[in-house]
Amino acid sequence: MSPHPEYCFTPTQDWFSGHIDSWRRLFQHLQTPEPRILEIGSWEGRSAVFLLTELCQNGGSLTAIDHFDLMQTADGRAREEKLRHNLELTGRPFRIIGSFSVPALMLLLEEEMSAVEPGFDWVYIDGSHRADDTLLDGELVWRLAREGAVVIFDDYHWPTEEEGGMEHPRRGIDAFLRLHEGEFERLSDAENYQLVLRKLTPMRIGFLTQQSVGQETVEETIADCFEYGMNLALAVDDKYAMPVAVAISSAIKHIQGRCTIYIYDCGLSEMEREKLGQSVMRAAGGKAGITHIFLKQDKEDLSLASGPVWAKLDLLKRLPVERALYLDADVLVRDNLMSLWKEDLGGRAIGAVRDAGFPDGHEGIGEEGYFNAGVLLLDLAKARLRIKDLGITAEAMMEKTFKDQDCLNVHFAGDWKELDVRYNAQGQGTYAKDGHQCSNPVIVHFTGPVSPSVGIVLNPWVQPYTAKPWGYAGAPGNPYTSEWWEALEDTAWRGLRVTETFRESRALEKELVIKRATEELDHVLTRTA
Repeated sequence: MSPHPEYCFTPTQDWFSGHIDSWRRLFQHLQTPEPRILEIGSWEGRSAVFLLTELCQNGGSLTAIDHFDLMQTADGRAREEKLRHNLELTGRPFRIIGSFSVPALMLLLEEEMSAVEPGFDWVYIDGSHRADDTLLDGELVWRLAREGAVVIFDDYHWPTEEEGGMEHPRRGIDAFLRLHEGEFERLSDAENYQLVLRKLTPMRIGFLTQQSVGQETVEETIADCFEYGMNLALAVDDKYAMPVAVAISSAIKHIQGRCTIYIYDCGLSEMEREKLGQSVMRAAGGKAGITHIFLKQDKEDLSLASGPVWAKLDLLKRLPVERALYLDADVLVRDNLMSLWKEDLGGRAIGAVRDAGFPDGHEGIGEEGYFNAGVLLLDLAKARLRIKDLGITAEAMMEKTFKDQDCLNVHFAGDWKELDVRYNAQGQGTYAKDGHQCSNPVIVHFTGPVSPSVGIVLNPWVQPYTAKPWGYAGAPGNPYTSEWWEALEDTAWRGLRVTETFRESRALEKELVIKRATEELDHVLTRTA
């Protein structure tokens, strides 16, 4: 930085010039040629002048925060005068906020709520040395920092005080790092005097004021600030770990705002749990507010004794929330889920779509309307009013054709709201009749077996047949099969389809199905001989 002859700096108070080279190397990380800069603790403006003259050569602006002793001392007034003089000499846009950092940052947060392009690209924190003050500064500027912003904490190795003490900024900075782990890339080395981060997550102010709420306030912003999140629930065992990753990943990509995903574990391996966690993180892509929790089976759970098919009944009892959206493992989410999540159930316990195969029920069940249980919008507070009766009904229906689905239809008869078919599009391209065919479904449900029998595959009266995309026979009739495979590439199972292991497993699966069919045919021929 070439000193301007008219700059006014105190020679004995140069705490910045030693960082110039390292700061220049950080310029490459910025994503805009016209950065917005925020600085806490500007003193006489050495670092601010450098940023305005070098980082803002092609445009940009700087906001400087310093309390200047609230202009109550001669030294404070002199510093403010020097800072303003020095910044004016740069000829670049700047703003000075004469205030302690917290009220100044709160002012900026309120202003940024209504800004067309809110946020800052470069933030320098060099204010109070107290650990708690530094932590608070970090928290507030993190809400002002855009995704990709460079954030610099000064004095990480300040020699004047003990590093672990309350009067040293490092204690506050370390607390900030622990709290925001996974949200940044560290650009500085451990021994560097300054700690430098690049933010990896989108900007989130996280609150609103009465004055900032208007007709232009987007619904997702309000939901985010009020912490109105969506709760997804799925149940899975080791056989469905891979397809449930597709269901979860595709759902996350179509959710705005917070979402907690409850995964009811019916026998996953440690590796499968880890891969599902990786799939959640991959789908979230750094989006804040996406979390997942594994729920373990309890010794009293019905699914533990009678099999995973009964897991959704256990979820009605076990989910730690009052409203949830349940998804089967064999679904693909293709569009925004918010309209489904906000569906008014009109006081009913669940919302569901009629079953495409048996819309008017079967075997005396659901004659007034029979729903498919692959997608359920649950008012758990209402559903739990008769939770003991549900268990009794289940015990009596263990041998029914569609087991849990039949049980739920009997139990919730007259207490469910019919949802639009696009929220659970079953049998697309196969058995779905006119009322169930959907041109642009929100959720596609791949009903049918993983390994269809030879009779199903070859039956000329049911072509194209219905099956899962990942089974040996695929799902050739479903127009969304290719989308399912594309979605798999966004999970921790990406690349699976072309592996030799997967091909061999499908070939073996096919051999077993053919063998079973041959044995059945031999048995029939033997009986008729």
